[in-house]
Amino acid sequence: MPGPSTLPRGNIALAMILQTVQSLVSVAANTTAEQTFTFQGLLPGDQIAVTKNTAQAGLGIVNSRVSAANTVAITFSNNTGAPIVPTVGDTYFIELNRPENPGALPTALV
Repeated sequence: MPGPSTLPRGNIALAMILQTVQSLVSVAANTTAEQTFTFQGLLPGDQIAVTKNTAQAGLGIVNSRVSAANTVAITFSNNTGAPIVPTVGDTYFIELNRPENPGALPTALV
């Protein structure tokens, strides 16, 4: 369908891939922990998915969200018996989808 639409059906106003270099803190053994960092331009209601450039045994990203304006929150899972520091200076990729009309998104397909 050509052109923008403001119908309440989950249209995407903006979709892009962003990147940032971060040095995050240690994740304790056998736990999940959320860490945040600033990324200018993100808005509450933005839908994001985050991946990191390197793999680390036992460390996973289990959730990501925009927790406040300009703030990315990543939940890490450490599935080992020892603390893990995410790779220092690693590149994180943020897949951003910004809904056109977030207050009118459907809650079910009819």
